[in-house]
Amino acid sequence: MSALTNHEFDFVSALAFSHAAIVLERGKEYLVEARLTPLAKREGFDSLRSFILALQKVGVQGPLHSKAVDALTTNETYFFRDFHPFEALRRTILPDLIALRDKSHRIKIWCAACSTGQEPFSIAMLVREFFPQLAPGAVEIVATDYSPTVLRRAETGSYNQTEVNRGLPAPYLLKYFTQQGAEWIINPEIREMVQFRPLNLIEPWPAQPLWDLVFIRNVMIYFDVKTKKVILANLRDALRPDGRLFLGSSETTLNLDPNWAPVTCDGTVVYQRVNTPGTIRPSLVSFTR
Repeated sequence: MSALTNHEFDFVSALAFSHAAIVLERGKEYLVEARLTPLAKREGFDSLRSFILALQKVGVQGPLHSKAVDALTTNETYFFRDFHPFEALRRTILPDLIALRDKSHRIKIWCAACSTGQEPFSIAMLVREFFPQLAPGAVEIVATDYSPTVLRRAETGSYNQTEVNRGLPAPYLLKYFTQQGAEWIINPEIREMVQFRPLNLIEPWPAQPLWDLVFIRNVMIYFDVKTKKVILANLRDALRPDGRLFLGSSETTLNLDPNWAPVTCDGTVVYQRVNTPGTIRPSLVSFTR
């Protein structure tokens, strides 16, 4: 088919932004075509153009719109991504939290934009491997994502050979996975440590506990400045006063929110709150543009 017209691309760009705050700038037409053309075929359309026309005819809400935005999300992830955040977690951050918390207090960890689950499962394996003294359930890991497609995959705990070859130490593969044909299935003892839930970061957040640690890595690079500021403000009210925030290696709070302070820990940068949060709760901080 011919290339997208500017009007078609602008419509898809606005759709992605309104549903998930994904910024698609001119020059990303190839990405839209690559991700939406297979979806258009699966949905029975003879071309991407006819698929987009159908989306335009019914406004900006509907099952097809949700599927389109789902297809446009970037879900790049792998086990123990960048390694050093997990080293900091193992060597300093988790030992400090364990020492600080009463034994009756669960350490609560939130992995936002978890994609197909490699990050929360990496944390679960690390906990099981290096902190065997912790009672079952002492660490609660909740993983969320916008995309129902990747959440369904994450919940299965099933990965192909290429996926387990990316970042996963071979001893962990043998210890925490079982091979079934061409797939490697994570063992129940690890799978049961993680709860997967749908959550759109740009919609009002449901009532949540205060988190000890939040991982929201390599997702805010896809948002505009205003959206980043709102998310960081929400996170301040979602994190315990002595909690820690993990961002991606190319992400920062600098020039976005002065109420976060970077702290270097075992080769990685984490963030802590520097001001006492106000009375605004996360569900009330507005994403209105």
